[in-house]
Amino acid sequence: MGHAANQDLSAQGKVALVTGANTGIGRVTAVQLALSGFHVFLACRDAAKTAEVLAEINERSNGQAKAEFLPLDLGDFESVRTCANQFLARNLGLDLLINNAGLAGAKGLTRSGFELTFGVCHMGHFLLTQLLMPALQKPTQARVVVVASRAHRHARGIDFDSLRQATQGAGGIKEYAQAKLANILFVKALAQRLKGSSITTYALHPGVVATEVWRKLPGFIQPLIKLFMISPEDGAKTTLYCALSPDVQHHSGLYYSDCREGRHTAVAGDANLAEALWSYSERCVAEWQAGSASTSSLSA
Repeated sequence: MGHAANQDLSAQGKVALVTGANTGIGRVTAVQLALSGFHVFLACRDAAKTAEVLAEINERSNGQAKAEFLPLDLGDFESVRTCANQFLARNLGLDLLINNAGLAGAKGLTRSGFELTFGVCHMGHFLLTQLLMPALQKPTQARVVVVASRAHRHARGIDFDSLRQATQGAGGIKEYAQAKLANILFVKALAQRLKGSSITTYALHPGVVATEVWRKLPGFIQPLIKLFMISPEDGAKTTLYCALSPDVQHHSGLYYSDCREGRHTAVAGDANLAEALWSYSERCVAEWQAGSASTSSLSA
């Protein structure tokens, strides 16, 4: 028997969007939400990989679940805007936004000009969340869940001068830690701005999970680190807890690990740093929007 018969009636008619939903934690999260009754949008770069997930959802639900692909490259602001516009054109409320996609060990710059890991993990999600805010404001209660990492402990702060430079550190570990710190700071700053609204925010450490987030690390390292990792199924548990549990329904801006509130560093709780990062991110988006508008007027 498929899972459709066991769908959570409270999820019927609800909508979720999951980034990076074609592999690892994101895949498990998207599948479970779809089988629970959510209409799930899988926002990913790879259409072929996403088709495999959609096929799994269809098979396991006996064709009853609702799931769709949305093209999204978080390193490209234009792609982020197109993705958001395609979703908003559906005129749906968004009950769950799960900012899951990430990468580690990659080097370079995003198409929008940011250090690669920071640009994908933070800047792309920052813009996507802003653009989807009209849809998040429609339901009676909505949640924004951001997959961060315990690796934020290795970041002493945000080196703003480095954010427009190509990855410098060996293996990109320093940059990964900084990007994951940015995820937590973003959730805290967003929670402050949404205080008193129907939207709550959550950051989480999923555990050290064996997923493709590590695909850019040197080949000889990958089998070694994976000996100490948990499965994507176990890694998705805290994401799903933050997304669905009534226990956290009235909390916002907190950090979770192992399906309970966790401890982050003092730096991750620095309200001034959170505000500085928000201002920086907002300014970068405004500069891109101004440049985009200027390009459009020149080509008109």
